[in-house]
Amino acid sequence: MYYGWPMYWMGEYPWGPYPYIVHDPKAFSREETEKKKWDPHLRSTNAVSGYHIQASDGEIGYVEDFIVDDETWAIRYLIINTRNWRPGKEVLVSPKLIKRVSWDASKVFVNLTREVIKQSPEYTESLLIEVKSNIPALHSGP
Repeated sequence: MYYGWPMYWMGEYPWGPYPYIVHDPKAFSREETEKKKWDPHLRSTNAVSGYHIQASDGEIGYVEDFIVDDETWAIRYLIINTRNWRPGKEVLVSPKLIKRVSWDASKVFVNLTREVIKQSPEYTESLLIEVKSNIPALHSGP
């Protein structure tokens, strides 16, 4: 015994008291390893940046960037650039409002109308975002 632990290799078999060693050749095959690494639903934020925003009544803007919680690494907001619509600006959209993402069409479908997005307050980097009790609040400056 070493530090109070029994010697695990004691017994009549080479690896201890039990006569088996688990070996599954598929578990370490290249095919199985590659399958486990790739998830068709995972994308980096860099890959999704630039995707067009499809509102419930038409297209408006594109994904400019993301605001990520620095403690939990959760995406809190998508920064949507609507500058290709007049007058354009950057607005925040919660990921909870995403209906679906089309990887083939490079579009993010949201449960908002274009008018709601247009009427949203403009986001600038000078605004600070505080999240208290899961209710976000925007305010400007320190």
